[in-house]
Amino acid sequence: MAAETEPGTTDSADTRPAEGPGSIDPRPLAAEFVGTLLLVFFAVGSAVLAGEFIGTLGISLAFAFVLLGLVYMFGHVSGAHVNPAVTLGVLLAGRMDPRTAIAYWVAQIAGAIVGAALLFLVAKQVPGLGTHGAFGSNGFDSRSAVGISLGGAFVIEALLTFLLVFVYLAATPGPGPALRALDGVPIGLALGAVSLVGIPLTGAGVNPARSLATAIFATGSALSQLWLFIVAPLVGAAVAVLVHQLVHKNGYGGWFSDANARRASR
Repeated sequence: MAAETEPGTTDSADTRPAEGPGSIDPRPLAAEFVGTLLLVFFAVGSAVLAGEFIGTLGISLAFAFVLLGLVYMFGHVSGAHVNPAVTLGVLLAGRMDPRTAIAYWVAQIAGAIVGAALLFLVAKQVPGLGTHGAFGSNGFDSRSAVGISLGGAFVIEALLTFLLVFVYLAATPGPGPALRALDGVPIGLALGAVSLVGIPLTGAGVNPARSLATAIFATGSALSQLWLFIVAPLVGAAVAVLVHQLVHKNGYGGWFSDANARRASR
């Protein structure tokens, strides 16, 4: 006889869609797509559409509040990474497999580009608002508000991303990508702090998908400097995983701990 289901509950085995061997659940990918779209449209939009009115503090709060909201919306579905650097950190920490990470990256980049396209359409409806070479994109030298050098920009982007990814790894339960609702508070605050420091220096990239999407629509030198805002955050994320594994004892391993175990067994 089949087991009876309690009133007001459902049998997850009956309600979940059937998935074949090695298949990836589309719901986390949809969450990453929509989440990154919303992050770019609203958070970057605060800089593009209202930057002169709200300033660096207002833009930083916008990034913090949007990410906090996204964690509540999608944290239990996908982990609300909405950032390829965060996904790399979760991957290297051993909390997800490479195939899923690649799918996350595709969803995040696609979502960022769509979000930037929608923002671009809105920006074009504002008389006198220029987007060429700007549009919330990141930069160094003449494209930095303080004229930071290439080397300085690389270091600051790596350090800012290090902080964001380290907080993400420390605040989340692991293993697995899912977040609890309150995990969004330290993560959102970390992004707000990162933005406060980074906006005057480089525009606070710390997110390769967001940097790529805005550079596509900004064109010009934003594209020629884009490589730094892809490479530096990924370096910062990898270092964050290494340091996190050195100072935190987790019940799961990662790529770095696996490498150490292989060396110890020789």
